[in-house]
Amino acid sequence: MNAADAGTWTLGDRVVNRLGFGSMRLTGNPDPQVPIGVLRRATELGVNHIDTATYYFDAHYATELIRAALSPYPDNLVITTKVGFFRDDAGDWHEDRSVQGLREQVEDNLRRLGRDHLDVVNLRIIKRPGRDSIAESFGALADLRAEGLIRHLGISNVRVDHLDEAQAIAPVVCVQNNYAIDNRADDELLRVCGSRGVAYVPFFAIAGSAREGGATTDHSEAVAAVAAERHLSPHQVRLAWTLHQGDHVLAIPGTSDPAHLEQNVAVAGIRFTDAELARLAG
Repeated sequence: MNAADAGTWTLGDRVVNRLGFGSMRLTGNPDPQVPIGVLRRATELGVNHIDTATYYFDAHYATELIRAALSPYPDNLVITTKVGFFRDDAGDWHEDRSVQGLREQVEDNLRRLGRDHLDVVNLRIIKRPGRDSIAESFGALADLRAEGLIRHLGISNVRVDHLDEAQAIAPVVCVQNNYAIDNRADDELLRVCGSRGVAYVPFFAIAGSAREGGATTDHSEAVAAVAAERHLSPHQVRLAWTLHQGDHVLAIPGTSDPAHLEQNVAVAGIRFTDAELARLAG
């Protein structure tokens, strides 16, 4: 059992295993040794792509847990973070895509991770109907990339027109959006990313409609049936289906439970037949 069993993808000049890890669910445990142990176990199991953000915090900051667990960082580890939002001391969310705000968020990530540059930074936005340009904000991150503070750039919660706009400014290595077997609104964007050599990184692949609430219990009959036949959990089927959507698709399931971590990594070796995929797609 190893995350490498899912194959690899190259983010710019960094090779990552397609089965990665999302850090959002690490922050609520008052005992930091639990999430620190999960992070260390993840890397032992071959995970070398970790997604995070400084606005992931509750009892602890996810970025600081990553630093405590893994610094000095292995050479093959890629940490992807997001900017465009911040949370105040009360935990309330605020969007800030201003040039100065983005610089401050990048510097906060650098400080909490204990790094002199960030591997990948995603511009996270709120999608709004109609014309919703990201040019100024993405351009600000491109400037920080030119300064050497950022290695590669991505975008999150976006449409195809946002990808077009960003790619006209600087290289985009990944798109991170909400996508799951029961949330296929991004099928076209996923296809476009594949055709352009851009990684597509779905979040809530396991959570589905439950979103921040955790892993969904609302599974289709097909998911439940394939899970029973394969002696898998429905969540493993959902995650395996996600990895089957293209070689450019990178999964980032998150958990604070060591047993769930091992179940997620075990998915890297699952291969569905064409018939099973047809059933799940139906």
